[in-house]
Amino acid sequence: MTLKEMINDCSRIVFFGGAGVSTESGIPDFRSADGLYRQKYSVPPEVILSADYFYSHTEEFYQFYRDKMLCLDAKPNAAHIKLAEWEKEGKLSAVVTQNIDGLHQSAGSKKVFELHGSVHRNYCLKCKKEYSAEFILNSEGVPHCECGGLIKPDVVLYGEPLDDNTVQGAVNAIANADMLVIAGTSLSVYPAAGFVRYFRGKHSVLINRDETPYDGACEAVIHSKVGEVLESL
Repeated sequence: MTLKEMINDCSRIVFFGGAGVSTESGIPDFRSADGLYRQKYSVPPEVILSADYFYSHTEEFYQFYRDKMLCLDAKPNAAHIKLAEWEKEGKLSAVVTQNIDGLHQSAGSKKVFELHGSVHRNYCLKCKKEYSAEFILNSEGVPHCECGGLIKPDVVLYGEPLDDNTVQGAVNAIANADMLVIAGTSLSVYPAAGFVRYFRGKHSVLINRDETPYDGACEAVIHSKVGEVLESL
């Protein structure tokens, strides 16, 4: 079966995406040859993006976060747009994403499970007042609430658990899907990567630029850019 035939055969598609879905929008990934983790910093990015570092070196955290994680000028690409179309047509039941950029919602997707949170939600640790990503980007040093409390991005940092409700929603969506499209992810970040094991449906497809440990487990594997593949359908 071709990818198009599989999609036409299904009505409860779930899309499980990683950083490779957003690279075509100009947002850098982490683990590829030119990803953030291969660049040279005095402190490794995976340390900077940890809960321990956030609380112990808050100013340095925010300096990196503003420079590298807040890509607010990025626009949805062909992949985001196609998925929103599928949802509108009633073919796609959910997007499960490891990304924190909010581009799926910008493209029009409604049912999105953001496993690692979103840069667009920020809250005061003291009074829980919410702040926008633009507020964080335009603030200087360590952003504080008007009540004096420290503002934290609603993103899952290393050392923090995933949100239980988001996990449950994502697992249920995958378990009830008749097709799973895995795209733009190396499937090396756990626990998120383990979610694909809940799939029991008809068709599974993996679209990724590089090989992954899961290639042999899928019905079809396409080593290409996600946006280009979905746009061609």
